[in-house]
Amino acid sequence: MALPCNDASGCPSAHVHFGPRASSSLRLASACPPTIQACIIVPAGAGSRKGEAMAYQEVTVEKRGRVGIVTLNRPHRLNSLGRPMTDEMRQALEEFNRDPEVGAIVLTGTGRAFCSGADFESFRAVAEGGERFGVSGLANWVGFVQQSKPIVCAINGYAVGAGLTLTLPCDVRIASDQARLSMRFVRLGLLPELASTKLLAHIVGLTNALEMMLTGRFVEAEEAYHMGLVNKVVPHDRLLDMAVEKAAEIAFNPDECLAAVKRLVWANLTEADLEAVQRREMSEFATALQGDAFREAVRAFFEKREPRFHG
Repeated sequence: MALPCNDASGCPSAHVHFGPRASSSLRLASACPPTIQACIIVPAGAGSRKGEAMAYQEVTVEKRGRVGIVTLNRPHRLNSLGRPMTDEMRQALEEFNRDPEVGAIVLTGTGRAFCSGADFESFRAVAEGGERFGVSGLANWVGFVQQSKPIVCAINGYAVGAGLTLTLPCDVRIASDQARLSMRFVRLGLLPELASTKLLAHIVGLTNALEMMLTGRFVEAEEAYHMGLVNKVVPHDRLLDMAVEKAAEIAFNPDECLAAVKRLVWANLTEADLEAVQRREMSEFATALQGDAFREAVRAFFEKREPRFHG
């Protein structure tokens, strides 16, 4: 699957914001080479006006406190990535990013799979008719996730191909003890995408990444945990609750600090100059010192209470 430029070294991470300011800066396909643009159908949400609720058919959404939950809901197709579902997923994530009452997001699936990768009906049309393949909801996915509020992936079952690679730029990955993960691409005569050849190696190390990509084998949840691919493995029936707990723990913190942490991590991911890394950090630190969140934290410390960063 060819998608827009997602290399972290070329990302617009220095201008990451949560909420309304982010949406217009996420459509970066026009800056990509024509050969890559040709595989993009339309930007996600192009058919709906800003702020207009979308009638979801293949995802469900809910809120628990300051946590938004997006659930891929196509279990009869193992939540495979057809265009309608990816468009709806992207729209739901964008709506939670615009919602000031949401601080973090959980992404999960229904049934036996988190996501089984691209829909084979789409592949059939490409293989037989020479049609171009594209899933608009994943256009510039890495750039979108970089600029999103924190996303916790609750991997409830199979996460295969693009169903795994879409989780790699996300902030936390929690797996059910029934989860099975695979970089399946070579078994289909295809190649990894969504910047996964770079991100997977950063996450699990070059040796593990190459072995996963060259064999296309399935990795069980416990092995994924030991190689660092997921943060935690939990009982299947507790997965969503524990993912929401983790997201709520994140969402407790000031939005501006969460955004700044993500800016720094992505900007410094490939930075070899440690002085440049420190300059970025000190610039963000100086800004935080002038912020309302810091003043509230200081007041809370001396008043011997938890800080109240939201309302």
